Amino acid sequence: MASGSLSAHRSSSWTHQENKLFEKALARFDTETPDRWQNVARAVGGGKSAEEVKRHYEILIEDLCRIDSGYVPIPKLLNLLKM
Repeated sequence: MASGSLSAHRSSSWTHQENKLFEKALARFDTETPDRWQNVARAVGGGKSAEEVKRHYEILIEDLCRIDSGYVPIPKLLNLLKM
């Protein structure tokens, strides 16, 4: 996710494995889950704090908004998948 994102320089380093765990945790702990970010941080592991995972999510949303608005082209890999 955001480790290869347009805004990765503003976030701490995330491994591919941490990103996968992050994605699964977001699906498991939705916006209605009490202490969502603490739960996501615990699921990701690696010493990530609730603040770090929340910021990682915010950066992901910012990147998606930039892509959707046309400010940033869709990554080539995604273009290939659409073919």
